[in-house]
Amino acid sequence: MKKIVISAVNIVEAGPLTILKDCLTYLSQFAENNNFEIIAIINRKGLIDLPNITYQYYDWPKKNWFKRIWFEYVSLKKISKDIGPVYLWVSLHDTSPSVYAEKRAVYCHNAFLFYNWSIKELKFAPKIALFAMLTRFIYWPNIKKNNYLIVQQEWLRTGLSKVYNLNPKSIIVSKPTNLNLNHELANPVEPFRKFTFIFPGSPNSHKNFDILCEATAILSKEGLNEDFEVIITISGNENPYAESLKSKWGEVKALNFYGFVKKVELEQIYQKAHCLVFPSKIESWGLPISEFSIYGKPMLLANLPYAKETAQGSQQVSFFEPNDANQLANQMKKLIQSDFSILNPVQHQAVLEPYVNGWKQLFNKLLND
Repeated sequence: MKKIVISAVNIVEAGPLTILKDCLTYLSQFAENNNFEIIAIINRKGLIDLPNITYQYYDWPKKNWFKRIWFEYVSLKKISKDIGPVYLWVSLHDTSPSVYAEKRAVYCHNAFLFYNWSIKELKFAPKIALFAMLTRFIYWPNIKKNNYLIVQQEWLRTGLSKVYNLNPKSIIVSKPTNLNLNHELANPVEPFRKFTFIFPGSPNSHKNFDILCEATAILSKEGLNEDFEVIITISGNENPYAESLKSKWGEVKALNFYGFVKKVELEQIYQKAHCLVFPSKIESWGLPISEFSIYGKPMLLANLPYAKETAQGSQQVSFFEPNDANQLANQMKKLIQSDFSILNPVQHQAVLEPYVNGWKQLFNKLLND
């Protein structure tokens, strides 16, 4: 019986955890009818419990970088030898561990390698800046020992192939397929009275709340306060970066520091809002773009590769430079004043091979090529 190992010991939350669960859900079903043993190396018992999978649990030393590096490049090598022989080893968390396996692949979530961080982030978000600086070296060890890299978008394939001098054909584009989007609106609701923009994001500096706050302040100074509202899903108390936003722009009447919202409430806001603004400077996908696009309403998006790929197929989109508050303010003003001439459809672009759609196609390629 051949063995497939999924290593994901540092994955415990958010998008990466969804990817891990989706991956193991497919492999749980796959193992029923195929002569493969599935072994998952994860953080703790109870995180995932699916049949037909053997679990190994290891505590991830989150705050100790030396122990983390030791686990990836020393401990996992011994673990792989004890498990062996391994036919396919898939690391779901960016790093390419030193392991014994006939075939190896790594899922690259992290796009911070291409993030142009700013000096002020050293003050308000030093971990973000440090992470961006270190990402090149996090990816580097063993990356060329993989048979395949897995990414979500074409631009990331192009970028990784250039940075690490990799053959693009060794990088598989596997776009998210299980986004849990509500394509049917059972109970249409009345929109907000004012023209309302929504930006759902975590209180991290790369999300670029600054540009939206500044654009809102510009429009407020022009006397448009009573005509629009901007909802951002931070309270201003979460961390030094959020506090700096609240301190600088907390008095802007049109800016609503709404705070964190759960998915159900966010979907209700999506239904009532008029436009999504998504100024984030770096994403591996940009889930809110996919979530909001199903409503067919306007979206103002950062003029960056990730947003252009995620927005493909959307009908009412305008792009703005992520450091130009005046440009964003002008686009917002046009929409507030019912001028939708800036909006255009985003055409689908052909995806080059290798490209897969879903976990079945992905593992078919990893196992058989």
